[in-house]
Amino acid sequence: MSTMSPGAYVIRSIRADEWPAAKELRLDALRDPVAPLAFLETYEEALARPDSFWQERAARACEGADEAQTIIAERPDGVWVGTVTVLVEEPGTTDWAGFAVERKQGHVVGVFVRPEERGSGLTEVLFDAGLEWAWSRGAERVRLIVHEENERAQRFYRKVGFEPSGVTVPLAAAPGQVELEFVIERP
Repeated sequence: MSTMSPGAYVIRSIRADEWPAAKELRLDALRDPVAPLAFLETYEEALARPDSFWQERAARACEGADEAQTIIAERPDGVWVGTVTVLVEEPGTTDWAGFAVERKQGHVVGVFVRPEERGSGLTEVLFDAGLEWAWSRGAERVRLIVHEENERAQRFYRKVGFEPSGVTVPLAAAPGQVELEFVIERP
């Protein structure tokens, strides 16, 4: 575990030209033992994507972007050790799972903190920054989707104020398995 306090890190949005570092952190996340429960893509799928994919992904969620924001935790030595991305979903649209979006909301995706940094309070700091960004964009609530078997993540989400909404999302790639929607309402 890290001996640094969460305050020793820089918490900030990525810049579009930092796509190589964003790609590296995503690939590291996809190698984590819980990746099959936490992410909808595999390491092999992500590794095969062209640089243009990573460049566009970073540009869509960089500092100043309105529809998404990727926030990272950076150690004093410049190494990225954690990330969270928040997407803005507009009412009247359909989400990635085919459900109608009824309220302006944030959607937290791509949560990852390197194992050696877990338990330090860093994930809470990243979530605070993500929620602050969503509220500043007029979100009425923020949601996330978590695999029914990812109990560690569910405990953390409850700890930071998210509650199960009762909505379940069937996993097309794994018949019989579902993910659960957790939400937090705007304060």
